[in-house]
Amino acid sequence: MNYECTRRTFLASSMAALGASCATRGERPGAAGLRPNIVIILADDMGVGDVQALWPPGKIPTPYLDRFVHEGRSFTDAHSASAVCSPTRYGLLTGRYAWRTRLQEWVMDAYEPPLIAPDRLTLPQLLRDHGYATACIGKWHLGREWTGEGEGRAMKLDITAPIRSGPTTRGFDYYFGTDVPNFPPFTFLENDSYVIPPTDTYQNSPGIHVGFEGAPMAPGWRFDQILPTLTERAVKYVHDQAQTKRPFFLFFSMTSPHEPLAPSPPFQGKSGISPVADFIMETDWSAGQVLQALENAGVADDTLVIFATDNGHSHYTGWATLVEHGHLPSGPYRGHKSDIWEGGHRVPFVVRWPGVVPPGTQCSQLICHNDLMATCAALLGAHLPENAGEDSVNMLPAYIGAATASLREDLVHHDVGGRFALRQGPWKLVLYSEKAPAQPQLQLYNLAEDLAETTDLATQHPERVDSMTQHLQETVNNGRGTPGPPQANDTPDIDIFHRPAQRWGRARSK
Repeated sequence: MNYECTRRTFLASSMAALGASCATRGERPGAAGLRPNIVIILADDMGVGDVQALWPPGKIPTPYLDRFVHEGRSFTDAHSASAVCSPTRYGLLTGRYAWRTRLQEWVMDAYEPPLIAPDRLTLPQLLRDHGYATACIGKWHLGREWTGEGEGRAMKLDITAPIRSGPTTRGFDYYFGTDVPNFPPFTFLENDSYVIPPTDTYQNSPGIHVGFEGAPMAPGWRFDQILPTLTERAVKYVHDQAQTKRPFFLFFSMTSPHEPLAPSPPFQGKSGISPVADFIMETDWSAGQVLQALENAGVADDTLVIFATDNGHSHYTGWATLVEHGHLPSGPYRGHKSDIWEGGHRVPFVVRWPGVVPPGTQCSQLICHNDLMATCAALLGAHLPENAGEDSVNMLPAYIGAATASLREDLVHHDVGGRFALRQGPWKLVLYSEKAPAQPQLQLYNLAEDLAETTDLATQHPERVDSMTQHLQETVNNGRGTPGPPQANDTPDIDIFHRPAQRWGRARSK
C-alpha cells in the first residue's frame, strides 16, 4: 500500500470514529485536527430529474455533474428547507427553519431588510471561528439594509450609499454576486459596494418581474454574463485560497437555471430543447469548472464538496416544453418548485470527499439542507449553542457510510404559500389548504409505497394523523426540532393550518 492509500485509509478510519462519537447532538468528537476545505454548490431551481446520473431517463446532458455523482455519495431522500429560495438559504446558513422568522410565506422581496438576525450564529461564522476563510459568491436573497426613499420594491435606491448588513456581516469574509438576478439593483455587488454603480435604468425584458421598469441598472448590464462571471470568480477564489495554508469555505450560490433564462452564447440552443434546458447545461458546466479548479489547484482530496439545489424545478420557465421532449424535471415525484409535494423540495444532494466519502454510492437517509450546520460542527468538534442550529441534525455518519440507523426522526416541509407538511419515516402528513377553505384538509401518504403521492390514507389512519399533527405543533411551539431546551420563535402564533394570503399578484414565487 503506497503512502497516499495509507493516508486515506487512516483518514477514513478517523472519520468513522468521529461520526460514531458525534451521532448525538452536542457530543464532542473522538478525533481531532480534521479541517477540510468545504465547498457548497447550490443550484437555483433544479429538480432531481435534471441530473442525468440521478434520473437516467432525463433528456438534458449533465456530464460534469454525472461524473461528480459517480465520484461521490448521493442522497435519495434529501430535501431543501422550503420549496422556494429565501427560506431554504436561511435554513442552510442557520440550521433553522425560516418559518420561525417573519417569513411565513413567499420569499424576500426587493429591498427588504435582513432576514438573518445579526446575533444569530451562521454556518460561515462557525467555520470562521475555527480558522476558515469564508466566501459567498452568487445569489444572496436574504435581505440587506438598503438606503433610499420609500419602502420595499417601491424604494428609490440611493446608489451613493454603502449597502449595510449583507453577507459580510453574517459570517462571510468576502462576497461577490448579484443579490437576486431578476430583482434590482441590476449590477454586481462586492462586499458592501457596487462593482459598477447602477447609473442606468432598466427596461422590461422576459424573466424580470413587472414593476421594475426604471430600476437602477449598471450601464451595459447583460443577464447572460451573470453566470460566467460568477463562475470565473468562484474558480479564482479556489485558486487563491489554495495558495494559503488556511482552510476555506466557499458557498457558490448559483443564479441558474432560475429566471431570467439567459444562457451565455456558447450554450444558446445547445440542448436542442429550450432555453431552460440550455441553462441547465450551462449550470452543469459552471459547477464543473469549480470542481475542476479544485483538481487544478491540487486541493480536491482535501475538500468536502456538496452539490444541491435550493428547491425543485420551476414550473413557469418552460416546464411543458421539457415534458413534451420526454424530460421530467421532478423525476418520479409529484409537483415542482413552490409545492408542498415532493417535487417542490426533494432535490439533488451529492457529497464528495476522496478517501473519506465512499464513491459511487447512494444513501436513503432522510436529510435536509438545515443539517449542514450540525454536520460541520461535528466535523470540527464544535459544540453548537442551545440557540443555534435548532433544526439541524448531524449527518456526518451518513456522509461517510457509518450510519446504521436513521439519524433524523422527522422533517417539516414548507411551501410558497406557507403550507406545512410533516415527514416521519415513510409517512408524510400534508396540512393542505387551498386559498381559503372553510376547513383545512389533512392528507396522509406512505412514501414507501406511494412515492408519487397519489393515494390519501388519512381516513384509514386517523390515530397517526392526530399524533403527527400534535408532533408538528410541538415542534413549532418548542422553537426547535432537535433535542435541547425550548427556544423562542421570532414570531408568535405560527399557524400550522396556514392559509396563504392573497399575495399572488404581489410577486411570483422565487
